[in-house]
Amino acid sequence: MKFLLALLLSMTGVSQVQADTQGQSHMHGPRTTVYMVDDMARAKAWYTEAFGIAPYFDEAYYIGFNVRGYELGLMPADASEKATSVIAYWGVDDADAAYDRLVGLGATPLNPVSDVGGGIRLGVVNDPFGNALGVIYNPHFNSAVESPDED
Repeated sequence: MKFLLALLLSMTGVSQVQADTQGQSHMHGPRTTVYMVDDMARAKAWYTEAFGIAPYFDEAYYIGFNVRGYELGLMPADASEKATSVIAYWGVDDADAAYDRLVGLGATPLNPVSDVGGGIRLGVVNDPFGNALGVIYNPHFNSAVESPDED
């Protein structure tokens, strides 16, 4: 797992986290979420259906999806290699509809969609491969980030 983190950091050119003199982070926020899966072909098919896009990178060791400028990566691993404490929340326009859609595609409900204040609604499912996948509607963030291939 340390190798994966080092590889991802080296690919993005991130070597350290620093704050500038104004107290602003040099980090821009999450760009890539990687899920470890035990069946790459099945995971590729499920995420293609769940997110409604085909992968832009498709190799035996890594499958990458460009989700409106953010990366969802799939890597092969058995259950012992999976992280259990991280949840990536994917921005959506309607958290309830997105949650219900994922459950309809075979995800297992984990935390039902709820209002957490400020108009923010979120929920979490487990994908068919045992990874927690969150959906969030947050009116305080611009959801208009587009994929490079969108107009």
